[in-house]
Amino acid sequence: MKFRVFGAGLCGLALFVFPAMSQANKLSKADQQFLTMAAETNMTEAHIGQMAESQANSQAAKDFGKQLDQDHTAAYTELLQLAQKEGDDIPRGINTRRNSTITSLSSMKGKAFDRAFARDEAMDHQRALAAFQREADHGTDPDVKAYAAKQISTMKSHLDMAKGLEK
Repeated sequence: MKFRVFGAGLCGLALFVFPAMSQANKLSKADQQFLTMAAETNMTEAHIGQMAESQANSQAAKDFGKQLDQDHTAAYTELLQLAQKEGDDIPRGINTRRNSTITSLSSMKGKAFDRAFARDEAMDHQRALAAFQREADHGTDPDVKAYAAKQISTMKSHLDMAKGLEK
């Protein structure tokens, strides 16, 4: 299995993972699930962004990839601090072989990559945006809700960029 580990500076990725460990804490199960999903989403999007920087054909796709990497790395770092404050562990790595989007994109380059990347990013950001909005509206922990709400504008921006690349 191939894993990507995220820490300070997501560019230095290792080949192992520290699994998420559930601890007794004050977060509701729904808030804990959101933190896990958000961590996995941020790590995946940062990784896909790095892939786009090296595999895309168009400069627009490369630039979008760079933006994804920067924004999702920052969002993951903020999420990690929030989880530590809340006493909750979040995933520290992703299994790149079990991620269908990463697996699919890893074999592509050039224009084929650009098309698949734009399509996948539009779908992924629509799903993520809905989950972040749901947490911002219905989460129980005020800090987790605030984190979700803060990320919504970035998610909308990424969705718009992905839709623009699709055209």
